[in-house]
Amino acid sequence: MKRNVPYLIVTPGIILLLFFMLLPLVNSIWPTFSTEGGISIQSYVDFLTDDYNLKILFRTIKVSVIVTLISAALGIPAAYFIAGVSKKWKSLLMAMTMFPLLTNSVIRSFAWINILGKSGVINSLLLKIGIIDQPLTLLYTEFSIIIGSVYLFLPTMIMTLVGVMENIERETLEAAETLGASPFTAFYKIVLPLCTPGVIVGSILVFTGTMTAYTTPQLLGGNKNMLMATFLYQKASTLGDWTSASVIALIMIVTTLVVNKVLNMAAARLDRREMNHA
Repeated sequence: MKRNVPYLIVTPGIILLLFFMLLPLVNSIWPTFSTEGGISIQSYVDFLTDDYNLKILFRTIKVSVIVTLISAALGIPAAYFIAGVSKKWKSLLMAMTMFPLLTNSVIRSFAWINILGKSGVINSLLLKIGIIDQPLTLLYTEFSIIIGSVYLFLPTMIMTLVGVMENIERETLEAAETLGASPFTAFYKIVLPLCTPGVIVGSILVFTGTMTAYTTPQLLGGNKNMLMATFLYQKASTLGDWTSASVIALIMIVTTLVVNKVLNMAAARLDRREMNHA
């Protein structure tokens, strides 16, 4: 009887997941394979052979990868600094880090519109200084989507890494520096390998979030720089083409799973390499 207790505990959760997550997903995706002649993948062939669709897919992947890399590059040193300060300052810095998450995404996007617009803060400052003669086109570009997405998901990366950084013993770094390693070398050789699991988790969260975000790409990128999430919304809500929307949704899911698998394989390879060097 005791052996069955764990199964009894998780059974309600599994039923809820099946009923509220898996069944609606299958119900949405099944029409993309069902045709009058039986089962077909023609809907996916049509999507993946259309240059316009591929351009949106590749743009989405490119933006998501860039946002993930920038978030990791900024998040690792920021998390390392936060993890090393006193509890008083750590609480304050974590609150400041979480502040963007407490603001509505629409408000955040409109704030960046005021900053990046032709009459925004950046262009007004550059014109006043005399660096440019006419306003730069910063808004409704891939650049504006990347900037807004980094601002949106960088806190997720930092909060994921802080917990990992806290478990790294500072005495290890002090020992490395005592043996002649520079602070940069100690950080590169010790901190980065130890925080790799956190970087992988944070990267997955940032990539997935960027891949599926709607508000920020729509408000900052516009229709000229459409991503998969905005493309899906257009198909479903504007055109009423739910089959095409389901095709886009499944392609986004598969792309995210593939990227997650690649990141996990890279992490496992790094772990094996570190063990071999040890």
